[in-house]
Amino acid sequence: MIKQRSESIELYKKNNRKDLQDIEEKEVGIISQYLPKQISEEDTKKICEEVIKSTGANSIKDMGKVMGELKKNNGDSIDFSKAGAIIKELLNQK
Repeated sequence: MIKQRSESIELYKKNNRKDLQDIEEKEVGIISQYLPKQISEEDTKKICEEVIKSTGANSIKDMGKVMGELKKNNGDSIDFSKAGAIIKELLNQK
């Protein structure tokens, strides 16, 4: 829901619709109050590095195994779109 509203906010900004933009921003604020607190990108990267190490992942082929472990242990606190990008980057460096 937040993603949809964020996209709408960007469109309203481009089209100078401050009235609609304000409504969407208020709704994002309300929805955010009910979501679990997300950890920072830096902390996400540390956790991803630890999971890669603990699972013995060597290549991008092991991404599913790493993501499964992340979901099992940190399902509510990690933004998995960011985590996916971080894991791809880390595994491609190996």
